[in-house]
Amino acid sequence: MPAIRRRRLLGAVAAATAPCAAFAQANELRIGALFPFSGTLALLGDESFRGLELAVEERNAAGGVAGRPARLLRGDAADQAQAAAESRRLMTTERVAAIFGTYASPPSFAATQVAEVQGIPYFELGALSDSITERGLRGVFRTCPRAADYGAVAVDALELVLAPAWGVDPRALRIALLHEDGLDGQGVAAAQEAELRRRGLQQVERIGYAARAAEFPPMIQRLRGGQAEVVLHAARQNDILLFFRGLEEAGWRPRMVVGAGGGYSLSDTARAIGPAFEGVMNVDVPQFAVNEQFAPGAVPFADLYKRRFGADPRSGHSLSNFVGAQACLEALHRAGGAERDRVRSALLATDVADGGTANGWGLRFDERGQNTRARVLLMQWQGGRQVTIFPADAAVTGPRGRMGVG
Repeated sequence: MPAIRRRRLLGAVAAATAPCAAFAQANELRIGALFPFSGTLALLGDESFRGLELAVEERNAAGGVAGRPARLLRGDAADQAQAAAESRRLMTTERVAAIFGTYASPPSFAATQVAEVQGIPYFELGALSDSITERGLRGVFRTCPRAADYGAVAVDALELVLAPAWGVDPRALRIALLHEDGLDGQGVAAAQEAELRRRGLQQVERIGYAARAAEFPPMIQRLRGGQAEVVLHAARQNDILLFFRGLEEAGWRPRMVVGAGGGYSLSDTARAIGPAFEGVMNVDVPQFAVNEQFAPGAVPFADLYKRRFGADPRSGHSLSNFVGAQACLEALHRAGGAERDRVRSALLATDVADGGTANGWGLRFDERGQNTRARVLLMQWQGGRQVTIFPADAAVTGPRGRMGVG
């Protein structure tokens, strides 16, 4: 079967935004794009959508999906109820043949169930809760990593990066988990907790909170009282801003904060917090300061993005959504359309080795529809940029063992 190669990106960037006027509208393949375009997740939802949009433009410039132009129809998925309602609207009123989404796990969990009942394929490009692909849904396919992957690399950061940098035994570190109580936060924290237990590391706190009603000063006092040295934080962007404001007001901070993607990957977050964000570590999908041999398509994608949108990418979510959408559009193409069982067969036959896509991922889907070759990396904010520091094959520099400046 034809593999999805890095060279497609390298050779197609100049043509990716070319007009496709030769396609007749009546022949178009209508595709739903379901993301949080409003609410607290809107920035990351839009950044994710942009990756999908670029992949569709590239596909159309190359002749479309089985000779048909793909047309994206947007649906807003700010929460679970809206995601379910919008997925129904896309399938009935807009008559989409498949849906791509969703960035966040709660909307994805709801929307994928609706799509399964209707029998249409649902391609999840960014939501990380393990539960999304553990329900036996035959039409749900996820290209991105799972919460379990985030948990494993976060604990790698403690054991293989921070402890050596500080010259201490990893088992001596006092580790706290702080997380919002939605599917994403709970899933990541549960994975981190399981990894800490498996490796015999010391967990001193686990604090969950309601994202819309979080009171950080009492939580910070608990962390301080527990003498937490490292805080693993799974949060939304606004939570991160409030957390760092609370640390400043308390006059205390742990030796290190390790984020779990999302707002920790956004350049907007770093600008809003300022110097206190320097040195913060983050586990997420590959970003743009990454070893070129690991992800040789990252720089060309960033160039394409800037030409298309007039600014640098806001995070690597656009890149990972681009890579995932490429894989799923290729499967639709090989299936000759969006008939669910044919799409499933096409995706299960996909076999791209590690490093075979623009961001360094491979592609191999298991029976649950999960891409088993998606990877997360460890980054650190250094000099106002998020740079990859682990693992060695992806790193562009070494770690710094402290947060803040001065």
